[in-house]
Amino acid sequence: MSAGKDAKLTTQDPPIMPPALIGLHQVTSEDVPVESDAFDLVGILSSVDATAYVWDAVRDQFTWESNALKVLNIRASGEIATAVAFNEHIALEHVKRRVEAIKGLGEDQRPVPGGHTFRLQYRFTPGDRRSGGTLWLEDSGRVWYGADGDVVRARGVIRVIDEQHSHEHIILRRNDLDELTGQLNRTRLTEALDAVIAKSQSSTQSTAFLMVAINNLAMINQTFGFDIGDQVIAAAAKTLKGRLRGGDIIGRYSANKFGIIVNDCGPGAMRISADRFLKSIRDAVIATSACQISATLSIGGVLIPDQAASAQTALSHALQALDLAKQKRFDCFMAYEPNQGHETARQKNISIADDVSAALEEQRMVLMLQPIVDAKTLEVKHYECLLRMEKPDGSLVSAGEFIEIAEQLGMSRLIDMRTLELAVDLLKKHPAISLALNVSGLTPSNHDWLVRLHRLTGGRRALTERLVIEITETAAISDIDHTIAFVDALKELGCKTAIDDFGAGYTSFKNLKLLNVDMVKIDGAFVKNLATDAHDLVFIRALRDLAQSFEIETVAEWVQDQATVDILRDVGIDLLQGYFCGEPKPAADFRNPPAKS
Repeated sequence: MSAGKDAKLTTQDPPIMPPALIGLHQVTSEDVPVESDAFDLVGILSSVDATAYVWDAVRDQFTWESNALKVLNIRASGEIATAVAFNEHIALEHVKRRVEAIKGLGEDQRPVPGGHTFRLQYRFTPGDRRSGGTLWLEDSGRVWYGADGDVVRARGVIRVIDEQHSHEHIILRRNDLDELTGQLNRTRLTEALDAVIAKSQSSTQSTAFLMVAINNLAMINQTFGFDIGDQVIAAAAKTLKGRLRGGDIIGRYSANKFGIIVNDCGPGAMRISADRFLKSIRDAVIATSACQISATLSIGGVLIPDQAASAQTALSHALQALDLAKQKRFDCFMAYEPNQGHETARQKNISIADDVSAALEEQRMVLMLQPIVDAKTLEVKHYECLLRMEKPDGSLVSAGEFIEIAEQLGMSRLIDMRTLELAVDLLKKHPAISLALNVSGLTPSNHDWLVRLHRLTGGRRALTERLVIEITETAAISDIDHTIAFVDALKELGCKTAIDDFGAGYTSFKNLKLLNVDMVKIDGAFVKNLATDAHDLVFIRALRDLAQSFEIETVAEWVQDQATVDILRDVGIDLLQGYFCGEPKPAADFRNPPAKS
């Protein structure tokens, strides 16, 4: 709850007025119509577990019913005299909820004209947040706005609710807590972090945020099953919770990660706190239904507000520090340290992601075609589709400048879909053309891509038989089962398949046979110096002999001169690709060759 934007905050305690004097006429703002109705205290305060208030938002002052201190277990009236003071007692993860309820923010984030009623529940700490004791309160009432749309007055009733008999309270807890661990869920953890950061902007106190990961959870899940892994997560959460100080907060961020907010904590105290958590799990023996299991943690920490001015920044920096901790060793803590190079790279990646997203949406992805020719005759057999991103100014960006980042950010499937659409359009437009199309490592496991291929071609083999799908060697062997199924499905549709960058990975003879591809493209690194490096020649001969034994065609990439062409012909390579054989040209400029007489 906060005052209007022009309101002057004050910590002066307003008098606790007799019940007969508590009424809406107490608020003197000219923006609010005078009303004569007072609180029906007989109906509202039927027990000592409820109290009432009027809030003058312009002056940020509360006027409370005389039993307020007793009901809320507050020591002095000054602790609840203003919205600022009252909010200090509300659980951090619930502050935002009450502020929005009082302001009347709907989906369009604008106050409801003429005021509104509100009703909500939240957790309330009578002492400071370190004291630990809490009440669950239900707060209901009405808010009025001035001509400028700011809150000018509110009146309401607060009652202490019995959580054992409150269905709404049970729903509230479900919305707040992670079901497995009983700690705050990711949404509420983020809201609590937001509240801490907002408070820290006007405070000299420093707060630490720790991102804590269980290191060996994947192995536990794989060995014993996910139910045992869940038992380890729950036990770890309980152990970490037991090492918190009063007022500290823990929540589950993801499957094996917890976020911990440590209040009043500087650099030295942050390291001490992290060591305390590391030791608590290191020394614990977790009893599960399968057996006793040991676990270790990695922790990354960031200081608030010095190193993070928003919850998202704090999360990002803590995750970066956590990654460094994992790289160093298990059972380790690393504090976040600003790195200008890393920040520059991060901003560049964000810019690339934005550019790719916009190019996909605005259909500014285009194809260039590079010929792949017969090694003996140099006649074009088919063209490889090379993706380019067209900028708004018309300039083109090579795929090498954005595709790796796009893959890391999970955008490669969208790119592959768009490239497929462009390639099929070319096949339909030019009946004599054959194309080779690269796909990312994610596509072999993406059934939707195969569905899209079938829909775009209508299953017509006149189209699919002119299409070669290239899969990089490293992607092919990373999930051999999915790749085998993908290749088989493509063959059923009529497409050919190729292993790209062959020799750059570790494909075994067995895997090459299992994949049953039609051709292999020898990595250009073995081709570009072929005329001067005898070792490359030995390697290419071996690859060619291997491919020939499986009746697979070979393609040599990065062919740059006639000397290299002559060597590759002598070796027995089937197809060539490179600038010597033909430079990439815009697909839009392609013309069908004249029909042979």
